[in-house]
Amino acid sequence: MALTSSASVALNGVQTNPLDLATPAMDLKIRDATTWSTGTGAGKADRIWSDRRTLAASASEDLDLAGVLVDAFGATITFARIKGLYIAASAANTNNVVVGNATSNAWAALLGATHTLTLRPGTSICLVTGVADATCYAVTAGTGDQLKILNSAAGTSVTYDIGIIGCSA
Repeated sequence: MALTSSASVALNGVQTNPLDLATPAMDLKIRDATTWSTGTGAGKADRIWSDRRTLAASASEDLDLAGVLVDAFGATITFARIKGLYIAASAANTNNVVVGNATSNAWAALLGATHTLTLRPGTSICLVTGVADATCYAVTAGTGDQLKILNSAAGTSVTYDIGIIGCSA
């Protein structure tokens, strides 16, 4: 099964300072794009997975990146490397979405085994590896494959979107 995948990020801003005779401006334009062809080496990917998920108040889940997630065709996915990761906390959330620090078999390639990343309501993060990177963010089945997602507090549920691009070897 062939896969063509890509990721792009843009950060734009214009800051102005009105003065008496002129309005100087500072322009920020950062753009980056990566495209992966089908396969498992550098510059290639062969697996994708995405979902919109909801966690009850104070709940958490460990997403097993190696052998439990099911793709849109009903096939179980085993990621060996992550090439692109997108996580977005819904703007309608009251609580934060916390990523990382699984109790066991933590996927430590991104944040280490015990560190976390907090996504406030409406926040998103996108991780993209370059096409020359053959190692990327390794997943080790059985010992380093759990991506923990946590609802930071009691009272309300949280919803988040997640998308993963990677390869099976």
